[in-house]
Amino acid sequence: MENQSLEKKVMISNKIPEFVPLKKPKRNKYAFACSLLASMTSVLLGYDTGVMSGAVIYIKEDLKISDVAIEVLVGTINIYSLVGAAIAGRTSDWIGRRYTIILASGIFLVGALLMGFAPNYWFLMFGRFVAGIGVGYALMIAPVYTAEVAPASCRGFCTSFPEVFINAGVLLGYIANYAFSMLPLKLGWRLMLGIGVIPSVMLGVGVLAMPESPRWLVMQGRLGDAKKVLDRTSDTLEESKTRLADIKEAAGIPQDCQDDDIVSVTRESSNGSGVWRDLFIHPTPTVLHILIVGVGIHFFQQASGIDAVVLYSPRIYEKAGITKPSYRLLATIAVGCMKTFFTLVATFFVDKIGRRILLLSSCGGMILSLLALATGLTIIDHSDHTLKWAIVVCVCATYSTVAFFSIGMGPLAWVYSSEIFPLRLRAQGCSIGVAVNRAVSGGILMTFISLYKAISIGGAFFLYTGIAIVAWIFFYTLLPETKGRTLEEMEPLFGTFFKWRSTMKELKRSRVEGPDSS
Repeated sequence: MENQSLEKKVMISNKIPEFVPLKKPKRNKYAFACSLLASMTSVLLGYDTGVMSGAVIYIKEDLKISDVAIEVLVGTINIYSLVGAAIAGRTSDWIGRRYTIILASGIFLVGALLMGFAPNYWFLMFGRFVAGIGVGYALMIAPVYTAEVAPASCRGFCTSFPEVFINAGVLLGYIANYAFSMLPLKLGWRLMLGIGVIPSVMLGVGVLAMPESPRWLVMQGRLGDAKKVLDRTSDTLEESKTRLADIKEAAGIPQDCQDDDIVSVTRESSNGSGVWRDLFIHPTPTVLHILIVGVGIHFFQQASGIDAVVLYSPRIYEKAGITKPSYRLLATIAVGCMKTFFTLVATFFVDKIGRRILLLSSCGGMILSLLALATGLTIIDHSDHTLKWAIVVCVCATYSTVAFFSIGMGPLAWVYSSEIFPLRLRAQGCSIGVAVNRAVSGGILMTFISLYKAISIGGAFFLYTGIAIVAWIFFYTLLPETKGRTLEEMEPLFGTFFKWRSTMKELKRSRVEGPDSS
């Protein structure tokens, strides 16, 4: 009996095929390279932000200008970038995502040259205006292109790259400050600003090797070209077919059109006309929810005062008691290192942990760090002698502020806003987010010195702490998790506003039960 039972088990085991676990597809290196190249345009803003924080020390001395003029000089590039961001969406719908990136690099190159050769304040301001337009273009187009090229499995990772390169640019700017600070006064700050032409040239040439966005190609009716790009940027050929079918559906192209065809599309779909009407005049509940979230995440990213910490860190350290300029610049380089390192950390976790957990943790950490910075600066302000422990608290609080910002609020504003807008509204929807981002950043930078003179520097950071608390509540109540979904699967998550959790439960239930269950 035992032998018969054993033989029976062997026969059954022979009939059952051996279970082989499915291998996880490797990360698509081509999509990774395309995202990396496109995101490098963000280094332009980062470099300008970092280099200006130190250059203003020497510009003020050389051109004999006031603190108000410094505020205007520092902050207006963000206001000027509104022009670039406002027209970048329409431009990218017209000439394509790739050529818009090249255009952004060219405009910034001209601006950097003008700033480097500026003989006076007003010529310098004109150079800032031109560079600002290029920055607006770059900030809008990099996350859009990356989100449209990357597969869902690594979209969060790839769309975090713009923030990585912003921080790399900030660090390069800080290093340039320290390197050129030893040169004669009239030459040093001009080299700091003018050397920005080097990354512009490198980017303009490098982008020529990139393919066009497959979603833009579909909107132009170029299905064959879109299929070729999707085949190269998807993890599997099956995923490529699914992505193309989803994009065709989103663009209103019948599924029976052959994937190698060139089909005619309506002018409204191909050039982006009618988008402003759908966004502002007659938005559906879904579009309104997406717009509020897309604009809100950019507003709070900047309203929490991060640019004041980064760009005015030499002044913060001066107020904290570090008086020697070279020491302040060295301490500022550490800020750039912290931002770059922790943004890199965030890129590896955004697709594993999810957007919400990183965002809420980041914002919570910023609240505590800003509170510590405000408290330390207030104590130093009210002390009649040097408090070394308070100086250490302030320096550590600036580092922790940029660290917490960089693991969530920094990269995720670009990741989240670039993936939630529907295909036809994406370019111009993202341009609105960038415009709000730059407007708030400009407002913070142009008022920070006046603000801390009016309510004290500690009071200014108490104010930013309060805004960060409001931001945490906004993120917790209105932002659904988008990890692991394709761009075409985003719309069902939105439209119920504060009740999005119930919507997600229903979507999960319907996915488990299947479409045929009733």
